[in-house]
Amino acid sequence: MDAISLAYRDALNYASQRAFELDKTSSAPRLHKAVYADLRAQFGLGAQLACTVERQVAATYQTQWTKLKQNLKAREASHTKRRYKGLDAAPKFVSRTLEYQHGRDYSWKKGGKVSISTLDGRLVLEYEGYQKHLDCIARGCETGAAKLYHQKSKKRYYLIVAVHIDLPDPQPVGHSNVVGVDVGQRYHFVATDKDGKSLFEKGAQVRQQKDHFARTKKALQRKGTRSATRRLVMLSGRERRFIADRNHTLAKMLLTRFPNSIFGLEDLSSIRERIERHADPKVSKKVKRTKRHQSQWSFAELQTMLAYKAPLYGSLAVRVDANYTSQACYKCGHVSRGNRPNAGLEFKCEACGHRGHADRVASVNIALRTLLVRQDWMSTGALSMRPDVSDGEASRPHSGCRSAQEVKAARLRRYAELRWNPDTSA
Repeated sequence: MDAISLAYRDALNYASQRAFELDKTSSAPRLHKAVYADLRAQFGLGAQLACTVERQVAATYQTQWTKLKQNLKAREASHTKRRYKGLDAAPKFVSRTLEYQHGRDYSWKKGGKVSISTLDGRLVLEYEGYQKHLDCIARGCETGAAKLYHQKSKKRYYLIVAVHIDLPDPQPVGHSNVVGVDVGQRYHFVATDKDGKSLFEKGAQVRQQKDHFARTKKALQRKGTRSATRRLVMLSGRERRFIADRNHTLAKMLLTRFPNSIFGLEDLSSIRERIERHADPKVSKKVKRTKRHQSQWSFAELQTMLAYKAPLYGSLAVRVDANYTSQACYKCGHVSRGNRPNAGLEFKCEACGHRGHADRVASVNIALRTLLVRQDWMSTGALSMRPDVSDGEASRPHSGCRSAQEVKAARLRRYAELRWNPDTSA
């Protein structure tokens, strides 16, 4: 297994360098003409694995180009001064993870065995795993691409298989509850349902753990020895796994607490460009720590996990606009930055005097907007906002000839008319 994983990684780096030389191309057909023969002869890869390498490298460059375009737009809008450097050099692949295509590179055998491709031919092995997933495979459910993952700490390989589960199409009448979820750093989330019941999850303990990782990494970087570098690599993987495990737990907590619900999630696209500022070496340690906390905020991962887990729990996640959710009073509709004194956790409406927790106010506003999405869904039969599409795509069914900005402005005007009354929100 070491031979095939190392050969695959070397092939990725070779194809990445060739793509960089070909004007940083993201075209898989163009890359295929340039490297296919070399991948077969020089690295000994099979035909399907060679094609998978080309597609993976092309997709990586496409992602880099997309990020570059987003950065250019953010710089033009003065959201950031930082230049994106992802295409200054050829992307380098370090992981020994490789991708297998079902029916070509791996296949299921009788008796709980799987056949996988190696440089020396096929290898038939017994497998074990999560029982619910094994039952799905035994029933013959559709399986997609798989990843052969190498865990360095245990010197062990794992075959991670994508299992496709058929679920019924969601219907608005099948989701009786609506939950608004406000994500943040001081509170990982604050969720409020249509009956006014709220769930708070503080982030102080996780932030302390992240600060511990940061202090340890800083000390190891100063030390600079080979053993310190190895320790840094181990810490990086440990911190990533810690955050992913925490987000899995938070997503499951929400789904089990609010079953059969429509979860409203804020559209936080490009938020990093809006909140991060140009690096200044003269700023205080407190400001640097705040910027680090912002850069480590894993809201997108939490929202993604909640969105893909929701159908398994009979729920659904939709995306709503995040504008003014923590500045708008849901009692009278007044919107102002002054409603949040010193941008703190206290909300005090300048117009009607309503007080509350700022994050809970945001979650209530998100719940109101989610209720509006549900009402439109029931009246039109089309769900307009989903968490896995962009804002322009989400609003296209109702946009006609109007631009995405005009459609969003119209939605914001509708939001301004919403008022919160748990007794009549059902």
